[in-house]
Amino acid sequence: MDFALGRLGSRERLAGRGAAVRVDRVAKSYGAVRAVQQVSIGVAAGEFVSLLGPSGSGKTTLLMMIAGFETPDAGTLHIGDRDVTQAEPNERNLGMVFQRYALFPHLTVADNIAFPLKMRKLARADIAHKVEAALARVRLAGYGERKPDQLSGGQQQRVALARATVFDPPVILMDEPLGALDKKLREQMQIEIKQLQRELGATVVYVTHDQQEALTMSDRVAVMNHGRIEQLSAPQVLYDRPLSMFVADFVGDTNLLRGTVRTVEGDVATLELATGEKVQGRVASTTPPKPTGDASEVDSAVSMRELRTGDIASLCIRPERLGPAIEGQSRIFARFADAIYVGPDLTLVGSIGDGQPLRLRIGSRDQAWRPGVDGGLVVGWRTEDAIVFPGEPERT
Repeated sequence: MDFALGRLGSRERLAGRGAAVRVDRVAKSYGAVRAVQQVSIGVAAGEFVSLLGPSGSGKTTLLMMIAGFETPDAGTLHIGDRDVTQAEPNERNLGMVFQRYALFPHLTVADNIAFPLKMRKLARADIAHKVEAALARVRLAGYGERKPDQLSGGQQQRVALARATVFDPPVILMDEPLGALDKKLREQMQIEIKQLQRELGATVVYVTHDQQEALTMSDRVAVMNHGRIEQLSAPQVLYDRPLSMFVADFVGDTNLLRGTVRTVEGDVATLELATGEKVQGRVASTTPPKPTGDASEVDSAVSMRELRTGDIASLCIRPERLGPAIEGQSRIFARFADAIYVGPDLTLVGSIGDGQPLRLRIGSRDQAWRPGVDGGLVVGWRTEDAIVFPGEPERT
């Protein structure tokens, strides 16, 4: 799993003209539906934070409240040192990029980009200079006289980015801005957006349901579920040390094996599977460890979740952390019926003896170990690479 694009050093490096965003115990309901439930989050000046979650998790509603298009039922919102909870959208000085671009079809590219400058009543010469600079910044110099329908999807998205950034907003909000693009163009635009954010020094709050996109672009990721933030962490912490079974299952590919707790010694739990095999993993924590040199986690203390002998629990192990079983490791026997080839990787799909699904990932050219002719293979893992959560897998 690849993580954020060229993230080097601490967050202070990114804090240019950006403003901090603070959401304090914000809630929003639509009738009986509680879309956002007492959410608090702080985004530092110049930071790129993604709101990640499935449909209906509350991420877009939270973004719309920051933007001012929705009013919270409770809680407060601050941009910089201003309380903007009741402020109109045009009073918040935010840049906004939508999935469908929201360009004016009857205006030229230059006029689309100039629109927020005209609303701010800048002089004509200043507008022309800023529009020209914005076009160059998004690699569309010479496209100013075209209409939106004369551009490709990627070019239209660049125009939307130029319009959102031409007035140098301290905060830019993005709601699924790449959702309408194909995979290759989407990945290209991820790089361009991150580079543009670094150049501007702006604060970005970015909504996506695409986990790879969030991990690739963000300084931190807030995983939302049922209107709450389940975890807010740097990408690598989120992937390696999820705080809940939902985060472990939603972020990246993972195996969740159900078993019964037999022993707990320190931070290591031993589970017995229905097959009788005993396996080990680290007990899930309630707070993630702080990565070296990263200021994004406020507390490096780790509190382990309570697990007792006889409890039902689930062991989380990533497919790429499985390998040929060696002495001293947890080991299980599995049979694999399918192989999924995706270029550099080969994912083997099968199950263990009690029918629980299991996936493992190896290099597609790795011939060192493969299942036998009957699909059988003994696989193993290091204890520190697995996490044990109380309860059963939440999959349907």
